[in-house]
Amino acid sequence: MSMGSLLAFIAGFMVVIGSIVSATDRPSMFIDIPSMIVVVGGTLVASFISYEAKTAMAGLKLALSTFKKHKDSENSLKDEVGRIVRWAYIIQKNGLQGLENEVTDDLRQNNPFLAYGADLVVTGYTGAEIKQILEHMLDSQAERNKRISDVLMKLGGDAPAFGMLGTLIGLVIMLGNMGGDPSAIGPSMAVTLITTFYGIILARIMFIPMATKASARNDVTLFKNSLQMEGLVLLAERKSPRYIQDKINSFVDTKEQFLIDRDMNNSSAQ
Repeated sequence: MSMGSLLAFIAGFMVVIGSIVSATDRPSMFIDIPSMIVVVGGTLVASFISYEAKTAMAGLKLALSTFKKHKDSENSLKDEVGRIVRWAYIIQKNGLQGLENEVTDDLRQNNPFLAYGADLVVTGYTGAEIKQILEHMLDSQAERNKRISDVLMKLGGDAPAFGMLGTLIGLVIMLGNMGGDPSAIGPSMAVTLITTFYGIILARIMFIPMATKASARNDVTLFKNSLQMEGLVLLAERKSPRYIQDKINSFVDTKEQFLIDRDMNNSSAQ
């Protein structure tokens, strides 16, 4: 569980609820089931009309995943450099068979991109061929991720629109009843505006921030995979460990770079 995401989500709602409670002694007026149905139901229906059901469902699952920890955001790029450098020493000592032994089931499950790239190196592809294959893989993955995160952005864009729709429905009903008790106009207008309130809440506290976080996480993963790809290409070209260290350290902040003389023992122990 990503505690930062969860706490921020709760804090966002607490800010809204706190402002309501402090401003009125009737906070229950902000609860209106028909308005919720219009905004939530309409927003979800629109997403399933706009996208294939599989993609729409993936977008909703992505929303939930923003509350989970993101391994690529927590792991250090320095460790990735150390792993590639260690593999370079293994290839120097034991050849490609040594690298093949490093591609464990655990690696395939937790880092399928790196495992796939290592398989290409073991197979004997040239560095240029591996780079072409992995670049195509990264481009395809980025396109799939963008399509799914776009679902959340659309949900964020549609929620206020359905809030306005609910407001218009309420206004029509209110105006149709204006021949009755004039004192009922004020409370009726308040309920009418609730749907717009719900739409903004869904858009600005839920869907759009979730889409932004998902996109940022995708960028982190893409950057890490680009580092790994560069390292795998150098492994295929049988470059020396120190050359690989210096080349892929360019992806890492200078304060966190991997240095063989300082960090190699720690990397070997991982």
